[in-house]
Amino acid sequence: MLNLVLFGPPGAGKGTQSEKLIDYYQLVHISTGDLFRAHISSQTELGQRVSKLIADGELVPDSITIAMLEEEIDKNPEAKGFIFDGFPRTVAQAEALDRFLESKETAIAGVIALDVTEEELTARIAKRKAISNRADDDSEKLKKRIVEYFSKTIHVLPYYEQQGKLTKVNGIGEIEAIFEEIKGIVDGLPV
Repeated sequence: MLNLVLFGPPGAGKGTQSEKLIDYYQLVHISTGDLFRAHISSQTELGQRVSKLIADGELVPDSITIAMLEEEIDKNPEAKGFIFDGFPRTVAQAEALDRFLESKETAIAGVIALDVTEEELTARIAKRKAISNRADDDSEKLKKRIVEYFSKTIHVLPYYEQQGKLTKVNGIGEIEAIFEEIKGIVDGLPV
């Protein structure tokens, strides 16, 4: 089973590259952001809790996030693999994901980190906000999310680096060229 984690700050291109990887490798996409937005739009109890946390620029507690991910994985028993977008965001989440995948007799095959400058992130998100008007792209919330990424989330990368699963990719350039580089990395992963 091909299980991938895409890393990068908000606006790095995770969603764009995820779509391409999903189509090419026939993977199931699990985006915590999409899961959160679905729960929020459905006004579930979980969605209301997540909405307040996101509005405050806070991370959703591990227990909620992991339970949602496990539910999504269990819904897709015939999947060729999964691509995790926006998760894990903490070492504790990475460890929980590893334990859960191990219980399913699989593991993370590779982790790809998209490196993008803060200037480029700001420009991309301003453009995305103009097109899709996502609430989490508000400038104050965005600054908080970027700070959150660089102060907390980025610390998950050494966890995967120690496992020999991390590859960094320059996330600035033509979308297709970045995808070709990622595809070359994925094709070399042990599955």
